Amino acid sequence: MCGIVGVAGRISAEEGLCLVERMNQAIVHRGPDDNGVWAAERIAFGMQRLSIIDLAGGHQPIWIDDRVGIVFNGEIYNFQRLRENLIESGYIFATRSDTEVILKLYHRDGLAAIDQLEGMFAIAIVDRRSGQLHLIRDRLGVKPLYYARVDGRFYFASEIKALVRGAGLQFALDRQALHDYLTLRFVPSCETVWDGMAKLSPGHRLTLDLETLDQSVERYWALDFVSLEVEPARDYEGEFERLFLAAVEKRLVASDVPVGVLLSGGLDSSAVSAAAVELGHRNFHTFSVAFDDGGVYDETPYARAVAAHLGSEHHEVFIGQREFIDFLPELVRITDEPLADLACVPLHFVCKLAREHVKVVMSGEGADEIFAGYDFEHLSRQLQRIYAARAFIPTSILRMASGLLRQHAWGRLLQLLAEVDKAGFLQSKAQHITRHFDEVEKAGLWLSGDRFRVTDEEIRRWYGEARSAEPLDQIQQVYSREWLVEDLLMKADKISMANSLELREPFLDHTLVEWAEVLPVCWKVGSGKDITSKRILRRFAARRLPHQIIERPKRGFPAPAYVWLQGELAGWAESVLLGPASKLRNHFDVAQAGQYLAKARLGDMAAAHKVWVLVILEYWLQEWT
Repeated sequence: MCGIVGVAGRISAEEGLCLVERMNQAIVHRGPDDNGVWAAERIAFGMQRLSIIDLAGGHQPIWIDDRVGIVFNGEIYNFQRLRENLIESGYIFATRSDTEVILKLYHRDGLAAIDQLEGMFAIAIVDRRSGQLHLIRDRLGVKPLYYARVDGRFYFASEIKALVRGAGLQFALDRQALHDYLTLRFVPSCETVWDGMAKLSPGHRLTLDLETLDQSVERYWALDFVSLEVEPARDYEGEFERLFLAAVEKRLVASDVPVGVLLSGGLDSSAVSAAAVELGHRNFHTFSVAFDDGGVYDETPYARAVAAHLGSEHHEVFIGQREFIDFLPELVRITDEPLADLACVPLHFVCKLAREHVKVVMSGEGADEIFAGYDFEHLSRQLQRIYAARAFIPTSILRMASGLLRQHAWGRLLQLLAEVDKAGFLQSKAQHITRHFDEVEKAGLWLSGDRFRVTDEEIRRWYGEARSAEPLDQIQQVYSREWLVEDLLMKADKISMANSLELREPFLDHTLVEWAEVLPVCWKVGSGKDITSKRILRRFAARRLPHQIIERPKRGFPAPAYVWLQGELAGWAESVLLGPASKLRNHFDVAQAGQYLAKARLGDMAAAHKVWVLVILEYWLQEWT
């Protein structure tokens, strides 16, 4: 696991070397074990290394005949098999690293090599034979990769801070990105919060001509949820068991250092832990975090129950209000962009705890999006009932009823039922897991009269790109495309790497994901009276975990910060948002922010979410502008 950086264009070898060294220093936390740089006329690149595989011999960059070179961030879980195949083709290896395997696979097969890689990766390959630079991001977007073109030069890096602080580049704020953030609480792809800087999308590669700086971006893999009809003769449970155990085993074996699990006590991380133990993993460490507030904010009893059941060496850390608040300035430095997912804070503390014992951990990230968690089973049941009823209710009656109830939420729902078929229902609603500020509220916040793209229209565009007419497929497609990548995985990468800890997600093994994409709906959310989320995963867990873990409802990570705004933190939030040093004043009408804070003090949870979106943005503006 590493961080990678580079620059191409009008630059001498000497200047390029100095520049990538500064960029490396900005992300030294991603790889404190080693670093490497290389430069020639018009191209320089470098890396910071966290040694996981081939601790002594995996130094980067790695070259073949000084003509093809690579820096790489991530892990390739099938590199041993690929290495053996390359040896059969006559290649000789100087290291035991997966980096050298990627390089020689590319040397043999060109860009088709990407299709053979199993893992998480952000790769930069300099091919001096063709005069090209190739940037490649993994299929699901586990590892981030940013790029920008400034003053005749092309820059890339694993983190924004390497571009802004390491390279000293200056960008204007992308106000549309901020507008979307207010609704989504994250900046959607392929945008960044800086105008002129972009993220390479998951499953994409970028090719740059080193002479002309002409670039092209191509997609080499696509996520595509299209549920198939159930085949009665197939053993779906057996297929899942084989694929999931294989995904966990890959992430255990591809390491020369100990591997643990971030264990919340929920179904997903507990299933990963159970699989690891079943595969014979010994001296197994699990790590949990909770808030001092206790009650619903303390999930450690569930985690302890799983740890005791599996026999792991369990570790816990508890945090309170003071630790939470004191960490916020550091949080916005770590995340690079405003990201108002408050689970970032406990994630930091549990990663810090884990790093004291191991260098690699696994998590349950991605299970909800890939296998239909959250409340998708309720959504599926509601849609079935709604459209079954619609078959017997004339459209004219629905329209009349929607007119009578136009001031009520049911009015909009009835109007949708009258005008939209089942395939377009979620698109019409712009259904998303995070929808905080609406367009009217945002218009009241902005000081300027600028016109912005409506965020809901962007969400509808995401739904429009889904190929399936099945609503469950559509929502999985949208959540996996945006929420998973730009919130959950971005949070996981930035927070874990800030602690020099590698985080692996077995549920995002691409072979498992491709199997899940066509999994029949009944194996995701059940059918008839047997309606349940992640049905296939629950069947796997039923033979391996305590009943209380399998049946507990999905809650995400419960953070008391929203409730804290009803007490002493209300005054603190007011000083942050409305005080004389507030940078929000440069962009927004802070009196409007005060109204949301007043509602949050009275227990309005929707208003509390909005307040935290603004608090994180204020801290971000203080740090980065």
